[in-house]
Amino acid sequence: MAAVLATPGLTALKDPVEARRVLFEDALAGLDLVRGLDGPIVDVGSGGGTPGIPLAASLPDRAVTLLEAERRKAEFLERWTAELPNLSVIWGRAETQVTDCYEVAVAKALAHPPVAAEWCLPLVKEGGAVILWVGPSAEPDRVARAAERVGGELAESPPGFLVLRKTGPTPPGFPRRPGLARKRPLA
Repeated sequence: MAAVLATPGLTALKDPVEARRVLFEDALAGLDLVRGLDGPIVDVGSGGGTPGIPLAASLPDRAVTLLEAERRKAEFLERWTAELPNLSVIWGRAETQVTDCYEVAVAKALAHPPVAAEWCLPLVKEGGAVILWVGPSAEPDRVARAAERVGGELAESPPGFLVLRKTGPTPPGFPRRPGLARKRPLA
């Protein structure tokens, strides 16, 4: 935790107690949701490594990939692979990755939930799921509309999360080119 707090740009948190709550305890709040799904996991926009690193440590039999667009953050995350053999890191954007190859995508504080849905769902195989950690202003109706456009649907979700099921293949035209989802959200 000290390394995360000491590395500029990984988190705005400075208090170790608050950092533990936000970076680890909140990440593990979704553990049962992830555990209920099979297959490889991708943490989209890993930043300082949450929720991906706590999930990898808690699920040692599951492959977890941290996908991070910023090189400096990806290099920091790479250090964790020596400690967690089930962990790998990809430096790149979600929009440029191979589609339909993970069973589970997770994201915490990635973007507005409709944008996060558009970035995450194409990465997931049909029958898989996306789990978004969200706040009270998540607007599930907008997320559901965005999910429908990229082959998914909003499933029953516990408070603090939105669970999206991948119900079909990624439609042609998705993912859209980098930056477009944030500039012109689907919903």
